[in-house]
Amino acid sequence: MKIYHNPRCSKSRQTLALLQENGVEPEVVLYLDDAPTIDELKNLLTKLGISPMQLVRKGEAIWKEKFKGIELTDDEIIAAMIANPKLIERPIVVKNNKAVLGRPPENALELI
Repeated sequence: MKIYHNPRCSKSRQTLALLQENGVEPEVVLYLDDAPTIDELKNLLTKLGISPMQLVRKGEAIWKEKFKGIELTDDEIIAAMIANPKLIERPIVVKNNKAVLGRPPENALELI
């Protein structure tokens, strides 16, 4: 298992703790320090079964200042998330070919 984690995010911390409480020690990816590649992000979106726009944190200042109200293609949205990893909703928990958003953290239990 793998978790795309932001230690400053309470939901991310709760999701990691929930996995650990259930005996899972996932690989922790600090995606803000080590942003995913375009291919990795596209792969995550496929595993999540959602569109790029559904993975964007629209409340982030970067989004509001640079992208809000602008018509963007999926590739442009992905490029924005790669350039500004803060825009990626978190946490993302991955197991094999399936992924879930840890919002709420209990979603991660689907993968155990």
